[in-house]
Amino acid sequence: MKNWLSAARPRTLPLSLSSILMGSFLAVSARQFNWLIFAFCCLTTIALQVLSNFANDYGDTQNGADLAGRVGPQRAVQSGAITPQQMFRGIILLAVICLVFGVSLLYFAFRDAEANEFWGFLGLGLLCMLAAYTYTAGKKPYGYAGLGDVSVLIFFGLVGVLGSNYLYTKTFDWLNLLPALSCGFFATGVLNINNIRDIDSDTRAGKKTIPARLGRETAIRYHWFLLLAGMLSILAYSLLKEQYMIIYVLCFPLFFINGIKVSRLPNPDPMLKQMSLSTLAFVLLFGIGQLLL
Repeated sequence: MKNWLSAARPRTLPLSLSSILMGSFLAVSARQFNWLIFAFCCLTTIALQVLSNFANDYGDTQNGADLAGRVGPQRAVQSGAITPQQMFRGIILLAVICLVFGVSLLYFAFRDAEANEFWGFLGLGLLCMLAAYTYTAGKKPYGYAGLGDVSVLIFFGLVGVLGSNYLYTKTFDWLNLLPALSCGFFATGVLNINNIRDIDSDTRAGKKTIPARLGRETAIRYHWFLLLAGMLSILAYSLLKEQYMIIYVLCFPLFFINGIKVSRLPNPDPMLKQMSLSTLAFVLLFGIGQLLL
């Protein structure tokens, strides 16, 4: 059980929940929040994140990215704690759990809506599961082509925030793109820290992440871009909505600290958890501000 819990990577869960919380807080401000939808959103997202982590553990070992010289936490399959066959069965189990939670979520969200909305979101959910698996697993994992950042921006930002918000409101507000992008940029920052840490092992394995392509110095400048873009996006949202309860700026020093330490530390792995928790704290303070409006 300890090995499976480690493979699930609990420290990534706050980040995956951040986009759901952001979409939910936006629904609160629109007076259309629903606790049942929120609960199933969280359960579905957690299951999908664990599925992604299992697939990443499985895929990186199969494709040679988790080598003996790899920096960072030990992987379950690479270390032999879990066999590839056991991990694959774990992936199948998580896929089934995702489907159960996801279909339940869509039933409660769209039971009084048009059927095409249910089927449309079911297709989106299946696409999320496929993206989680094929990031590093399968014959042509897109993470090895350097497309992981685009995927994170889309699924941890746009899909996570706008999709969850639509489940409550059944409407789309273009301005919500800004908080969605904010979450997406911060989530991509977490991935970038991971990829800066793994530059050497990824290069040896032919995994062409953005840091592996650009080198450490340019990857650090890219990291600063992600942090600043995330902060500016949410400030632009507040300005355009004329909402000046911006207590979320209290988290901005945490992002600056993250950028400074990622720039200076030879191994930035400790900043993964810090960035993930900082993003969660930012979303929670944003939500408190929405409740106080």
